Amino acid sequence: MPQMAPINWLILFLIFSLTLMVFNILNYYCFNYSPLKAPQSLFFTSNKLNWKW
Repeated sequence: MPQMAPINWLILFLIFSLTLMVFNILNYYCFNYSPLKAPQSLFFTSNKLNWKW
């Protein structure tokens, strides 16, 4: 609406930005990573790299 004061647009933009940042921060820190069971699974073995060109 063009009739709205510019300060209202600024407040709406700040509220939207803060909501977006809080949502992203909560999603980032609430995700649980499952730890790897064996350290051998980090490396490729020769039978996994079977290239058929």
